Amino acid sequence: MTLTFRSRLEAEVRALEEELHLRLPKQIKEAREHGDLSENAEYEAAKERQGYVAARLAQLKERLGALSMLNLDNIPNDRVSLGSTVRVLDLDTDEEQTYELVLSEDADASVGKVSTGSPIGRALMGSRVGDEVSVRTPKGERELEVLALKTIHERGSA
Repeated sequence: MTLTFRSRLEAEVRALEEELHLRLPKQIKEAREHGDLSENAEYEAAKERQGYVAARLAQLKERLGALSMLNLDNIPNDRVSLGSTVRVLDLDTDEEQTYELVLSEDADASVGKVSTGSPIGRALMGSRVGDEVSVRTPKGERELEVLALKTIHERGSA
């Protein structure tokens, strides 16, 4: 999971660095050659894009730095944590739901991928099979029972 995510970030960093250091300077140079910069839409667009790319690049590099500090050996084998797949029972509605706890960038609630920082993710973190947890959601308080757990270690997706 994290290696795939890290690879995606690294690929985006490479693409943005190429754009920032190769393509955008060429676009800016060509736009300058068109004359009056005060009314040059191509120049303004390229400069605006340059600012965006530089900011996104800094953000991605910061995130990669934080990921490099993530030690998967510190993730517990018997409790809900990053990378866990958890099957829960909503005690109020008697419905079962499965969640995968992921990094915020990979969250997609429509397919059951919730961030460890989301209300459900925070409530489930550290719980074990058989535990009941309370989750405050926009729809109100929910009581969930952890029915099954598969950790990142069992999934073999480190």
